[in-house]
Order: sequence, then structure tokens, then C-alpha cells
Amino acid sequence: MILNTFKNVLFSALFIAISFAGYAIEDIENKDDKEFNPKEMILHHVKDAHGFHLWDWKGHSVSLPLPIILWTDNGLTTFMSSEFHHDDSGHTIVEKNGEKFVKFHEKIYQLDSNANTIAFDEEHHPTNASKPLNFSITRNVFMMWVSVIVLLLIFFATARNYKKSKDNVPTGIAGFIEPLVIFVRDEIGKPMIGEHKYKKYMPYLLTIFFFIWINNIFGLIPILNGANLSGNIAFTCTLAVFTFIITTFSGNKNYWKHIFWMPGVPVPMKIFLMPIEIIGMFVKPISLMIRLFANITAGHVIILALMSLIFVFKSVAIAPVSVAFSLFITVIEIIVTAIQAYIFTILSALYFGMATEEEHH
Repeated sequence: MILNTFKNVLFSALFIAISFAGYAIEDIENKDDKEFNPKEMILHHVKDAHGFHLWDWKGHSVSLPLPIILWTDNGLTTFMSSEFHHDDSGHTIVEKNGEKFVKFHEKIYQLDSNANTIAFDEEHHPTNASKPLNFSITRNVFMMWVSVIVLLLIFFATARNYKKSKDNVPTGIAGFIEPLVIFVRDEIGKPMIGEHKYKKYMPYLLTIFFFIWINNIFGLIPILNGANLSGNIAFTCTLAVFTFIITTFSGNKNYWKHIFWMPGVPVPMKIFLMPIEIIGMFVKPISLMIRLFANITAGHVIILALMSLIFVFKSVAIAPVSVAFSLFITVIEIIVTAIQAYIFTILSALYFGMATEEEHH
């Protein structure tokens, strides 16, 4: 099993190197021998996109297009991202529904009727275009749906295995899932929330644990080209908001008393502590949001930066070193995928436990 895991990781690292080489070749061929820009390449792979760039074949990009869904003054406009022909510089114009659209740095702009290219002012605001309401299925949205489907398939299969089992002994995939569920229950739910109150929070804790973990794993698959949902601040913000809402509505009398009128301290200190505790209510979910986003993004940036050294130094001799260090970081990232899911889940459970803790006498 360890040997198979090592082979998979090694293949992933080599695939990443090949994909970066293809990107660098495309950059050289299509941009008039422009010097390789590692920052541009890293941002290209880390940020969200309107399609999946898979590989380059004979100087042409091979990609999986995704639907563009826009709401403009003329109503709903839809087309596939392939109509931009991999252009992200705002030069390719797509004409639909009597309107003209361009894509610039993965943002869709609607050109004015008399404009043929997008122009910006000194503050980089478009002067002859506007942004329509964008409901497009981006790379991250697509992978979020895929992760939901995968999780449903896993847990439906687990449920079927339990139904077929006469002695409730887990077999197949259930044998892998059951220890994880028990771990979340016994090591996160019960200690953080309490024996008598943890059950009603278990569905949420299990959901965020598996949802974050599987999306972190998807973010490491090279062919998905960086579709890491946890590296998107909007995704981590949404999860943090859910945790904040559940914590706020779970708060009992003792919880709110500790925030607005701290017991056991002098009145001047109560007044001093109240704004600090109120600020702390919002700092906790913000820290959840930033921690998950920053840790996942940092791992991807390090791997991309190490691979960029090959093209920065323009030497094949540096390739073994870059691949070796990238492989090392990738192995660490495999561990980090689970650790970050665990940290987000245990901190959420801790906040729930603080909100439901009874007053001690």
C-alpha cells in the first residue's frame, strides 16, 4: 500500500512538472518570446477559472470548457467558455444576444456597442465596458458539485453495506468510513461539546470534515489544474459563516452573559471586557476562514514556485532538484489535507461547546 501511494505521488509530481513545462512552452510561443513570469504562472494555476486547462498538444491548448451564464440588460446570455479560444487578455470578442463580451484575467466584461477592445484607466477600471452579473459554472463550482456527488456515492455505498451486514460488521468502503466517523464523534464532538449535547451537531461536523478533506484532496490532483476549493476565500468564508450562525443561535444564557457582562469581575472590568468579547465573536469565524484558505493556498504556491525554478534558471539540471523538493512538499500536502479538515472541524466544535456550556456553580 505504501509503495502504491509513493508511485501515485511520484506520478503526480511528474505530471505537475510536465503540465508546467507545457504552460511555459505556450507562454513562450504565444507571447512573442516574453520572459517566463513565475508570478503570472502561479496565479494562473491558483485562482479560479472558467474552464479546465488539461494539457498542450502541438502548440494548442486542450481544455474542458464550462458554461458561461450572464445576466445583462438584454436578459440571460449563455455560451461555452471555449468560444474565448483560451484568450484571457481581452482580445477575443464573443458576440451573443446582440452584445459583445471579452475575458480579461478570468473576468467577463461586456463591451460598449462601439468598442472592439477593452480599455482601462490609470486605476485599472474599464472605461468602455461593464461587468454583467456572472452566474457561470467556474472550475471551483464544478468541482464542488463533483465532491458532493462523490460524498453521496461514498455514504450511500456505506449505508448499503451496513444494511447487508447481519452482524453490523463494516465491510468494503464502510470499513474505511466507520473509523473516521467514530474519530469525529469521540475525538471532536464529545470532548469539545459534551456527552449530552454533541449529537445534534454531528451532522454538521461530519459534513464539513469530509467536505473539506475531499476538496483538499481534489486540489492535489494535477489534471484538475489547481481546482482547489479550499484555496478560494469565498468557500472558506461560507463555511465560517455557517459555523458563526450555528454558534450564535446555539448560545445559551451563560454564553451571552460572558460576552456582555462577564461574571465574577468588577464592574469597570465588565465594561472593558464587553467590546473585546463582542469583537471576539467575529474574530473567531474570520480566523477559521483565513486559516484554511492560507494554509491550502500556501502549499500550492510553494510547489508551483519550486517548479518555476526550472524555467527561471532555464536549465534542465535544476529539474531533479525542483521535482524532488516538489515531491517532498506534495507528500506533506497530502497530510495537510486531513489536518486542515480536522482543525476546522475541531475549532467549530469548540465554538459550539463554548456556546452551550452550562454555568458552573
